[in-house]
Amino acid sequence: MVVAGLVLAGIAAALHVYIFWLESVAWTTPRARAVFGTTEQEASATRELAYNQGFYNLFLALVTAVGIVLVAAGTTGAGAALVLAGTGSMLAAALVLFLSSPDKRRAAVTQGTLPLLAVVALVVGLVA
Repeated sequence: MVVAGLVLAGIAAALHVYIFWLESVAWTTPRARAVFGTTEQEASATRELAYNQGFYNLFLALVTAVGIVLVAAGTTGAGAALVLAGTGSMLAAALVLFLSSPDKRRAAVTQGTLPLLAVVALVVGLVA
């Protein structure tokens, strides 16, 4: 189960790197605007906020990735703590989005499912 948790965490981290790219690099492009449902004017007005938000997603992915590497290298305690901190924060952010923006619930479920599965699998694997 630990391996399954790490694989799910890795996929969740990759998704958050993609979200970083959308928010911090491609925010005003037609592709990003279509994903987030924003107009050109909305994207221009929120560019700085999205840029910052994207880096939060990148940092969560990096924390998770470092944790995966540490677990794979045998430093299970520190690595698991980082994986759980990264994926737990991803899950918490998805929950906030789900509760605060009913029109974005589909995105919240997409954003939070992999971290949830990673947390459950990793905890079960570590406890068993």
